[in-house]
Amino acid sequence: MYAPAEKPTLYFIGVTTGKSAIMKIFPEWARLLELGDCAIRGIDFVPHDDPCRYRQAVSFIKSDPLSFGALVTTHKIDLFRASRDLFDEVDKHAALMGEASCISKRNGNLRAHAKDPITAGLALESFLPSEHWEKTRAEALVFGAGGSSLAITWHLMKPEHGKNRPSRIIVANRSPGRLMEMRHLHERLGFGIPVEYHHVQSPKEADQLLEGLRPGSLVINATGLGKDAPGSPVSDAAVFPQEGYVWDFNYRGDLLFVQQARAQEHLRRLRVEDGWIYFIHGWTQVIAEVFNVEIPASGPMFDKLSEAAAKLRN
Repeated sequence: MYAPAEKPTLYFIGVTTGKSAIMKIFPEWARLLELGDCAIRGIDFVPHDDPCRYRQAVSFIKSDPLSFGALVTTHKIDLFRASRDLFDEVDKHAALMGEASCISKRNGNLRAHAKDPITAGLALESFLPSEHWEKTRAEALVFGAGGSSLAITWHLMKPEHGKNRPSRIIVANRSPGRLMEMRHLHERLGFGIPVEYHHVQSPKEADQLLEGLRPGSLVINATGLGKDAPGSPVSDAAVFPQEGYVWDFNYRGDLLFVQQARAQEHLRRLRVEDGWIYFIHGWTQVIAEVFNVEIPASGPMFDKLSEAAAKLRN
């Protein structure tokens, strides 16, 4: 099914990979990072695809000499479950989260990594003021219970933040199974932050969760709606929290959630962010791992990569 790579190749395992800006950005980044003659190749699966297809892709990457690794989106949990026995090494975040967002090789070993706990935190810190939670006692509402949601809730709950953590976290999802899995993970962590789990089946139900959020609260779309499928987790009647922060993990697609928030941006004094900076951190972290190079999360080189990507975004 898969043709052997003819040069060092990074794979992008997703849903509509050909539409991603990374296909234009990667060659320029490879030049700036002096990676040599290399390539990127997309592998598309439907969400929650047949486990055999995930295993086939991972087995191919493992056995093909010039297939260096992959970034995985949407399928992080399903792919890891289907293929865990194929990995020779699993990093601590992948083991904890039960997902693989990055596949790499080192010394003949196939390695699974969960990079989202790192990249989600870096992206959030790029726009949320320091000590925001301690100063406001605001809350966080996360739509979605997949790998990215696990990662951002883990980051928000970390004890090392001290008092600078949300006063409450609310997670909403259409699949009760994923909610239960997240609840079990949070209980194992025992980080001491109140968390509510809501099974919502309609935008109207989701709208109700926005009611009563404290000023300054963070609302996240981590569902994939707006990119992998059209739409938004909330309806046009949703009212976002005053002086809130609205973050869509998507940077492409119809971005309806972003449009809904921007319609209230001035009235509600919102800060609205799409997933672009998350995209930058996510890809640079994976490229560093797969090609075994150092890419700092800030500073001149990171700025150079960000500027190059911005020129090629559309």
